Amino acid sequence: QVQLVESGGGLVQAGDSLRLSCAASGRTFSIHAMSWFRQAPGKEQEFVAGISSTGGRSSYTDSVKGRFTISRDNAKNTVYLQMNSLKPEDTAVYYCAATNEDLIMKRSILYDYWGQGTQVTVSS
Repeated sequence: QVQLVESGGGLVQAGDSLRLSCAASGRTFSIHAMSWFRQAPGKEQEFVAGISSTGGRSSYTDSVKGRFTISRDNAKNTVYLQMNSLKPEDTAVYYCAATNEDLIMKRSILYDYWGQGTQVTVSS
């Protein structure tokens, strides 16, 4: 099994930055692509960003392009989400997800492992 633990969330003001981390443990050799999803109150969960196993490929939802950067350190089994120029509409619970496939998939149902989530709140 694989365990994912997110950290780094918090309450910030619009325009501020945060860096989320997702540390993987367990059978980490089985993990390939990793992604971040988010879910705001009353809304469906949405794909935010994903990264391939080597970090050579990444993908972002349009609303965060140019503001968020996903990266990973395979030596530390950790994926990061650097979030800059945060907006109130970025407020959500952010989830880390991992898959046994080396494909960046935007459908949450296709992911094999999930973290418990970390709250990000951006005040105006």
